[in-house]
Amino acid sequence: MIKLLIPSNRTAQISVGLVWLFHISGMLGILYGNREFFLQTTPINLFFTLALLFINLPALDKGVARAALLAFLLGMLVEILGVNYGLVFGEYAYGENLGVKVLGVPLLIGANWAMLSFITGSMAALFFSGRKIVAAIAGAVLMVLLDLVIEPVAPLFDYWEFSNPVAPLSNYIGWFLVALPIQLGYQYWVVDKEYTFSAHLVLIHFLFFGVFALL
Repeated sequence: MIKLLIPSNRTAQISVGLVWLFHISGMLGILYGNREFFLQTTPINLFFTLALLFINLPALDKGVARAALLAFLLGMLVEILGVNYGLVFGEYAYGENLGVKVLGVPLLIGANWAMLSFITGSMAALFFSGRKIVAAIAGAVLMVLLDLVIEPVAPLFDYWEFSNPVAPLSNYIGWFLVALPIQLGYQYWVVDKEYTFSAHLVLIHFLFFGVFALL
């Protein structure tokens, strides 16, 4: 695992360095600087992180496009149903720090579904090589674990907030049920997976949101 975290080429080295710089700067800025300014730059951070992920993919082919499109469209659909009708995840609403919205859901949330699906799917494929269904289940579980860390922090950052103070159990069940078909698409369609940048990004998510969840 340690060897996996060492970037093997110049592009990966620069990408890993930048993504750590973005998130550590953001963490310090929120904690000790202009909190609102750094939170309002979240869409920029998400956009560049997603761009770096795709730059580091071994191939940008039809399989990647299909997997990304599935994650984006299905993610947006269930989020729209959730925000407007309280379906799948429970009753919640998005704040103002995630950018432009469509039917109450920021477009970046669809992009975030794609990004999280790719990085968790890569980690699952690494540990369950050749067992696509098992890898898809593991990837969905890892996405739920990420959500467990993100949920307590989201209202504090004005990302989203549930009608109750704590996210309901239906949210996590919904995450797994939505993530599973996306993960299946990723495991079967994306042949050449990327591991190093994805591993760093998974660690960064747990670290970044974990610190604020503990605080």
